[in-house]
Amino acid sequence: MSSQFSSGDAPKVFPNTRWSVVLAATQRHSPESAVALEAICRAYWYPLYAYVRRSGQSAHDAQDLTQEFFARLLAQHWLDTADREKGRLRTFLIVALKNFMNKEWRRASAQKRGGGQAHIEFDTAFAESLYAVVPSAKLAPDDLFDRQWALTLLELTLKRLQEEFAAAGKAGDFEALKGCLMAAHGTFYYEAVAEKLGVNPGAARVTVHRLRKRFREVYREEISQTLAEGADLEGELRHLAAVLAHE
Repeated sequence: MSSQFSSGDAPKVFPNTRWSVVLAATQRHSPESAVALEAICRAYWYPLYAYVRRSGQSAHDAQDLTQEFFARLLAQHWLDTADREKGRLRTFLIVALKNFMNKEWRRASAQKRGGGQAHIEFDTAFAESLYAVVPSAKLAPDDLFDRQWALTLLELTLKRLQEEFAAAGKAGDFEALKGCLMAAHGTFYYEAVAEKLGVNPGAARVTVHRLRKRFREVYREEISQTLAEGADLEGELRHLAAVLAHE
């Protein structure tokens, strides 16, 4: 399998949960398997790449290492060992990467990116442009990984909302409203939003309120889908909020 993508190329359709993506990816003889594998790679490669870079690898070596990690993840079926009952998806992926870096990287390097096995090409120029502007230069690799994981979940949330508006024939409304999602209350003007939407300020206020509420709902769903059944969602929300606030 060979593809090139950036984090902005999030898949348009996911199975019901991120863990169900993992499950589908392990069904190697099903038509959904390749799609599921690519979905996992598209969604989560950049936080792993950022971890590798912060661990001291050059851009070139980080590119090789991340590509080879995903090649091994696919070719050696490491996802078969993933189990939602055991914890977070982000923990599974970062532990797998650390094990690969500690035990397999030197041997894998000698085999030149998998020796003909499944190979994935990443938009590493895009990744480097993101990494170059990371404001949290003092974060340890694990903390940077968690921060980029949280940002990835926010990006997936925005993508879902955009698709919901597009499906309703209101793609233009989303473009007019999206700036309100990350802004603090009092930092945007309902009159300006109303003008863009062609409604009165009262209607704009209601629309913004509903969108922000839907954003919170989808973000919680995105996080819960990467956790074990019955896991502490509120604790994970607090943790991700903390790493996003850390500069």
